[in-house]
Amino acid sequence: MAQLLKLIPKETMPGTLARDVAVKYGRERRYLIRMLQEIQSTYGYLPQEALRVVANELRIPLTEVLTVATFYHQFRLERPGEFIIMLCMGTACHLRGNAANYEFLRTYLGIRSGKSTTDDGIFSVEKARCFGCCSLAPVVMVVSRDGSYRRLYGDVTPAKLRRIVAEHRAKLAK
Repeated sequence: MAQLLKLIPKETMPGTLARDVAVKYGRERRYLIRMLQEIQSTYGYLPQEALRVVANELRIPLTEVLTVATFYHQFRLERPGEFIIMLCMGTACHLRGNAANYEFLRTYLGIRSGKSTTDDGIFSVEKARCFGCCSLAPVVMVVSRDGSYRRLYGDVTPAKLRRIVAEHRAKLAK
């Protein structure tokens, strides 16, 4: 393990980055959200080690940092999958079946309770706010982890979700 840690540049390690971010913001609690945003922009989520270091640097309980991180929907506590499948839960999409699609997709992909990502790290499933295309309801958006790929699907059904999953598994196989 120590050998592997030597291969990772020090500035990319969660604890080091968190410490640097805390110093950048003067270790002031009022900048906690900005600190978390900066850490997440680097990793795509908030690593546990980074949260512990932020709490320590700000001299506040870890529970306070976790309260902020779990209150705001923008923050992730789990590394996202290669593809993030976001199901719109706006009024039109909800009424046209996306709540059921969400449960179907979690079951179909075998995502365990309390998790949002498949064990193989390929897919994350998340509820999202309105995408603004209610005439296509129910709507799903698939985004790559790095944000370079984004595709919107309308009139989504469980059968269409199976095809969407297969399509994106095939993208990774190429």
